[in-house]
Amino acid sequence: MESVRAVAAGPRAVLRLVSLVVVVAIGIALIPAVARIPAALRDRLIRRWCRTIVRAAGVRLRTTGAAPPTGGLLLVANHISWLDIPLLAAVRPARMLAKAEIRQWPVAGALTASSGALFIERDRLRALPETVGRIARSLRAGGAVVVFPEGSTWCGRAQGRFRRAAFQAALDADAAVQPVRLRYRQDGGATSTAPAFVGSDSLLTSVWRVVSARDLVAEVRVGALLPPGSAPDRRTLARAAETVAVHSGCEVHPSARTHVNREAHAHL
Repeated sequence: MESVRAVAAGPRAVLRLVSLVVVVAIGIALIPAVARIPAALRDRLIRRWCRTIVRAAGVRLRTTGAAPPTGGLLLVANHISWLDIPLLAAVRPARMLAKAEIRQWPVAGALTASSGALFIERDRLRALPETVGRIARSLRAGGAVVVFPEGSTWCGRAQGRFRRAAFQAALDADAAVQPVRLRYRQDGGATSTAPAFVGSDSLLTSVWRVVSARDLVAEVRVGALLPPGSAPDRRTLARAAETVAVHSGCEVHPSARTHVNREAHAHL
């Protein structure tokens, strides 16, 4: 992965890191209170909090496309960074499908668990139908679920194929699929790999690289909605979502496929 050419001064990076920790800690402390307020207000507060997390890290957010609809919705996106999670929550708060190991992460584990995440053990393929069923039940209940169908994080200059299993939940629940494309850039420049959480990176290393970067911009493009009945099977639905979220206008470099975190999210 390329080195970050332009970095903020050390004190600025430290200030960003402290601000990020404070914002996240305040949010975690307020979760019990926020959980008791009406859903519409709760979602607005969560979106605002997640935007604040992104800003505290020194990242500017640019969102394009229409707002996702209410009701049961499967949000799918390409996967680059831990920053992807607050970015998507800023679009529409949702339960996240995450690998079980995240429970053990400092801060992030508690935050993910308290958000109502659906955890999956990647090494237990027999548990996959049960996981698909849990996603479908959430969708039928009118909730939104975030899935990263690539199954792992990529460096941002290459992408993976969308795995099909999670799309079966949308078919079973007769729910819409909302593809979202995520991209990180230096302001006015090319794609940046600074936020990528790949290879042997620790979470702290990745966070420090983000807060140290100068003029980092997160681009979130909400693509065309795939309504219920738009695809006959999960393979077709996965390919349609992948086209919108990954390949539409993206730079794809097959030689960069080594830039992948094989320890990342569930292999769905």
